[in-house]
Amino acid sequence: MLAYTLKRSLVALMILIVVSALTFSLSHLATDPALTIAGENANQEDIEAIRKMYGFDRPVHVQYISWATRALAGDFGVSYHYREPVSDMIAGRIGTTMTLGCSAILFALIISIPLGTVAAIRPNSFIDRVALFFAVIGQALPTFWFALMMIIVLGVWWRWLPISGNTSWQHFVMPTIALGYYATPALMRLTRAGMIEVLASDYIRTARAKGLRPWKVLFKHALRNAIIPVVSLAAVWFGFMLGGSIVIETIFNLKGIGWLSYDALLRSDLPVVQAIVLIFASFYVVLTLVADLLNAYLDPRISVR
Repeated sequence: MLAYTLKRSLVALMILIVVSALTFSLSHLATDPALTIAGENANQEDIEAIRKMYGFDRPVHVQYISWATRALAGDFGVSYHYREPVSDMIAGRIGTTMTLGCSAILFALIISIPLGTVAAIRPNSFIDRVALFFAVIGQALPTFWFALMMIIVLGVWWRWLPISGNTSWQHFVMPTIALGYYATPALMRLTRAGMIEVLASDYIRTARAKGLRPWKVLFKHALRNAIIPVVSLAAVWFGFMLGGSIVIETIFNLKGIGWLSYDALLRSDLPVVQAIVLIFASFYVVLTLVADLLNAYLDPRISVR
């Protein structure tokens, strides 16, 4: 298990290095940082002076090493537009994004795993067809459209929930449902398929033949093995929710990292964009690593492959 953990951690570290290098290089190719700082009306002398002052005249790989060294210490530079430390801007907004992402994935798991399990116990039954219909509808609905419909119905017509802001837990109800419901169909279908396959296996029939209680066979033997691919998919979806919450945060005006990244892209604020991409990539890599280690714990055969 230790060797497997070290191997997966090394792969995760290499992925982060590659992603950060590509992001830094492509962002410098896409726009001129000196021009962004100086403004469109600046003359060439001012632009060259800024380029030399900030070190933009150095080779890209030298700039990347300098930026990566400072980023390891938590220093992502200063925002070109707001003139504030990027680390402070992110620290003030990361709580909102984490709250939204955690609540959304929890909502998706609470709905998908029980529904997929019940559908697998009685395949082709009424509950199974209802679950599949629920999955198809959830996969077909665009997230932004679903969010706007909830705002109109729950926020404007019925006035049950606030439609913008992040000052109370009520403000996160609609964003959580909108973001979490999109992940529910995939998790539900994978849980259903895994449970159907596991329930038809020989060791489940043996467990039933021994006279074990149905709930023990279902949860201790069947669900533990069927949940392994669900764990991996849930980790990917959680990373997507953290990194892909830009639309939801913008619609509900949550002012988290997703909203900040959208604002930084509009303003070509490279330090903010680079820092957020690195943080989102770190979320994905760490969550995938945790999912791999958890799967290895649930099924020790994985760690010796």
